[in-house]
Amino acid sequence: MKNNRIVLAKAAELAAASKRVPRGVIGGVRADGSNLNQMVQQLQQAFATFKDEHTRQLGEIKAGINDPLQASKVEKINETIADLQAAIDVNNTKMAAMEMGTGGATPVKDKEYSAAFQAHMRKGDVQAALNKGAADDGGYTSPVEWDRSITDKLIIVSPMRALCTVQKVGGDGYKKLVNLRGTTSGWVGETDARPETNTPKLVEQAYSWGELYANPSATQQMLDDSEINIEQWLGGEVDVEFAYQEGNAFVVGNGTKKPRGLLTYAAGGTALHPLGGIEVVASGAAGGITGDAILDLIYALPEVFTGNAKFAMNRNTMLRIRKLKDSDNNYLWQPSLQAGQPSTLGGYAIADIPDMPGVAANALSIAFGDFKRAYKILDRVGVRVLRDPYTKKPYVMFYTTKRVGGGLENPECMKFMRIAAA
Repeated sequence: MKNNRIVLAKAAELAAASKRVPRGVIGGVRADGSNLNQMVQQLQQAFATFKDEHTRQLGEIKAGINDPLQASKVEKINETIADLQAAIDVNNTKMAAMEMGTGGATPVKDKEYSAAFQAHMRKGDVQAALNKGAADDGGYTSPVEWDRSITDKLIIVSPMRALCTVQKVGGDGYKKLVNLRGTTSGWVGETDARPETNTPKLVEQAYSWGELYANPSATQQMLDDSEINIEQWLGGEVDVEFAYQEGNAFVVGNGTKKPRGLLTYAAGGTALHPLGGIEVVASGAAGGITGDAILDLIYALPEVFTGNAKFAMNRNTMLRIRKLKDSDNNYLWQPSLQAGQPSTLGGYAIADIPDMPGVAANALSIAFGDFKRAYKILDRVGVRVLRDPYTKKPYVMFYTTKRVGGGLENPECMKFMRIAAA
C-alpha cells in the first residue's frame, strides 16, 4: 500500500508540475527553455515509472491476478504522461513561433493603414487619405500585420496548419494538374526506327473551398473609452473561432461549403482524387490496436516518403498506443528526449490532432505519412471585416470572414489505420 501511495503521489506531482506556469514565464515558456527542460525530465521519469508498473500489471495478468488498483495506478500514470507530453508539445510550438519572430508583439510596419483600421473599428469614420483598405460594400481589408498575426495564431492552435503545406492564392479558386503517368519506352538498335511512344495523361484536380466567419461584438462605449489594442482584441476573438472550424474541416470536412478533410480520401470510398484513395491498414485487433499493426502501417508507406513522415492521432488513442511493445518487448512509444523534440512512435514523431477519431470499430484512428506532400491548405489572401453598428444596438458587431480551401495533394504520401470491427 505504501508503494501504491508513493507512485500515485508522484503521478499527481508530475501532473501538477505540467500545468504550473512559473513567474517570468511568457506563454508557459522561459526564454532559456529551462521550464521546458524540467518538464522533459519529469516526462522521462514518469515514463520509467509507467514501464515498471505496466510490466508488473502484465505479470499479474499472466499469473491470473486481476488487481483493479494496479490497473488504476497504470492508467493514472499514463494520463499524467499525456498531460506532460501535451504541455511539452504546446511549449515546443510556442518556442518555435518565438524563434521565427511570431507568437509575440510584432512592430506595426504599415502605421498609416493600421491607423485607418483602428479608426474604422472605433467609429467607422475612415479618412479618405487613409481609406486604402476600405471596399465599396462597406467591408474593410485588414492590415497585413493583423492578417499575419491571425495566421500565426492559427498555426499554433490548429495542428493541421503546422503539419501540412499552406499556400496563399489570390484568385477565385485553385486547381492543379495531376500526372497520371503512362509514358512508355523501348529498346532499339543503332539504325532502328524510333516510333512514337505513349504520352503521359494529365487531369485537373480541384479543391473544395468555404468561407470562415466570426462575429464578435463590443459596445460603442467600450470602443470609445477602452485603452486596449482593438486589433489584438479582435484578433483573439477571431483566431479561436477560425481555428476550431478549420481544424475539424481539414480532418473530416465533407467538402460542402468547406474544405474536404484528409480522412474523406480513404481508399474504398468515393473516388475523390485522380490517383485514387489513401491506402488503409487494419489495426490487427477487434476494437483495438496491436504493435505489429503499427509496424505494418510504417512499412506500408513507401520509403521515399518516410523522411518527413509523422503519426497523427488524438490524445485518447495515444493513451492506448503507449502500452504497445514490439517483438523484443520494447515499448514502441518513447517520450521527448530534449526540449524541442516531440514524442515518437516507432521512431517517428507524433502529432496530437483532437479531430482524429478515437479507437472504435471501423474508425480511421491513426494517420501516418508526409503531411506536407499529402494535404494542401489554401488561404485566399486577406481577411475582411464588416463593421455593423445597427443590427444589435448598443453593440457594434465585427463580421469577419476568411476564405479557406483544402484537399489531398498525393494519396501515395499517406496511410491510414482502420480499427477492426468485433
